[in-house]
Amino acid sequence: MSTLTALARAHAVERDRAQPITTVRHVHVSAQPLVCVPLAMAGEANAPLAVMIGNERGRPRTLIVPQPRDRGQRFDFAHSMAMIFLQHFGSFAGMTENVGRRGGPEKVCAVDAPQVWVPNDRGIEFLRLFGRSTRFRSTTGEYAVEVSVPILGRWLTFLAERAEYVGSSLLLSATSVLSGHWATGQSSLEDANLAAQLGWIAPPEGSTGAEAALAAEDPVLSPPAGPATDPTFDREVLAPAITEYDRAAGDAQRRRAYSRLESALRSQLEPTWNSVWDAIGLLRAQPPGAHVAARWDLDKQAYYNFHTYLAGGGFPQPKRDSAVAAAQRLSDLEQYQAAYDAQRAFDDPLVMAEYRLSGEAFVGTVTSVVPDRVVGAGRRAVLRPLITVSTADPVRLAPGDATVTDRARPQQRGEIHSVTGEPGDLEITLELAGGMGRGRTAPAGTIPLPGQQVCFSTLTDTYRPRGSFPTREDTPWTHGGPPVPVAAPRADDANTADEEWS
Repeated sequence: MSTLTALARAHAVERDRAQPITTVRHVHVSAQPLVCVPLAMAGEANAPLAVMIGNERGRPRTLIVPQPRDRGQRFDFAHSMAMIFLQHFGSFAGMTENVGRRGGPEKVCAVDAPQVWVPNDRGIEFLRLFGRSTRFRSTTGEYAVEVSVPILGRWLTFLAERAEYVGSSLLLSATSVLSGHWATGQSSLEDANLAAQLGWIAPPEGSTGAEAALAAEDPVLSPPAGPATDPTFDREVLAPAITEYDRAAGDAQRRRAYSRLESALRSQLEPTWNSVWDAIGLLRAQPPGAHVAARWDLDKQAYYNFHTYLAGGGFPQPKRDSAVAAAQRLSDLEQYQAAYDAQRAFDDPLVMAEYRLSGEAFVGTVTSVVPDRVVGAGRRAVLRPLITVSTADPVRLAPGDATVTDRARPQQRGEIHSVTGEPGDLEITLELAGGMGRGRTAPAGTIPLPGQQVCFSTLTDTYRPRGSFPTREDTPWTHGGPPVPVAAPRADDANTADEEWS
């Protein structure tokens, strides 16, 4: 927890209401998101029990598994869920546009992409495991499933993997997104309860945040936000309802038992369903950050690339990445993290304040400028203006420590030449390079003028090409050597999940 977030939590306790820790929204919110509230059966390994799903608040679809231990019913549930998911996902692939690529030709991309919301991080984990359990299923043989089931598994796996890229908005957890924008007066663990978190952020009329959060802990009024269910509900309602369904004699009794079970599960899902939509509404009311659209463009490209891959008959994702693929993925995750941290700070003064407190950034006023300073002679002479900035921030950067950039001129680099004065009244002299053309005179607006306020930091979101990695065939022996070639999956094999390629 950062210093400012801790302070905001203290203020939330004092004022009985959650405090904003950002000035803008740092995620994309789709105009028509797909909300998915899953429930899993206690004591079973990711056995689906029910899901409430849909892209309209007033028209949710409820799917249930009356006997989660029944393999056939679970895959029937997966097929029903796939019909909703795949229809929604496929609807975005028809409209495309040509977009420019950095250093390359134009590329086809979807105009928009689907977005899925779940109540909390455990919802993301549920979808990841559900995707793992379905993407290898065979559509022929003894244990054949519908064609839609393995396709659903591949999409769920794609979404869960994409959610690991910080800043991605294809699959979002409501509690995590809210925690990134508001600080409540409770612990991070308690923030995992979506109803309690919303109680702090938007308490009902005449109620404080603490009172609303306390009321949300009542499992009768606010059932757990999934995928786990309340133990009392399991014992007193769910278990008898499943037993009644199992013992039903005849179609009429079975239909009545199914209806009662569906009604009971819907009562557990509806409060969370409404809470997720409330969270989306709160976030939609916030103005988006300047870099949100650019990050959503990356999501749209990732979505369209995967859609194209599946349409071309692509195999399901492997159980484990190869050594080279894992290294490439780790490198990408690190670059996404660094770029996201910088972009959030550039977009949001409250986020930048964290770096100012730690001494990695400073805001000040330009007091003097040497705009025509040139370093070198002859053809090697280059323009290197000097500026002096007066700041009250606790700067912990010393000459030669790091290159800093001004968020208003991201293509320009600054090197600290000297830091003088006392804490609270520092004079920092910087040498500027880049972003001023090739001449020996800086064009107007390319360097700050005396009296202007500037914000320099060590953060940068400059594009960095992926590092050099060996091919799969050149995997070094320290990482297991080249992977052993494996056979492609056979369409007539009912046990494809046991194949090495999986």
